[in-house]
Amino acid sequence: MRNEFPSMVVLNMKLVFIFAALAAVYWTVDSKYQSPTVQVYSHKPGKFGEKNTLICHVSQFHPPDITIQLFKNGKEIANATESDLSFEKNWHFHLTKHIEFTPMRDDKYICRVIHASDHPKNIDWEPNM
Repeated sequence: MRNEFPSMVVLNMKLVFIFAALAAVYWTVDSKYQSPTVQVYSHKPGKFGEKNTLICHVSQFHPPDITIQLFKNGKEIANATESDLSFEKNWHFHLTKHIEFTPMRDDKYICRVIHASDHPKNIDWEPNM
């Protein structure tokens, strides 16, 4: 019996080490992919028939490879302007895409974000009118 005690301690230490290694691997893999936060809004309060700027701000994502698309009534809006990719101290990135637009009553605007961390996200612009 006395010889079994040291081997039990060694076995328990190995199990603790394996658990710690698995936790470290999980944390490392999990930290590589951070799903983006998406905000869709207009520069000024939305008014039908008045010029405005549609903005899609995407933040808190990692890795930096991301696609942002703006749609009007199901068709991608060409010539939208995208900001330069920026990052914060925690290496999470943020990016903004915008375009001037004149919303009409039956128009539907969507920001689609494609990122490796998640399925594509489609976020509607809510005119709040």
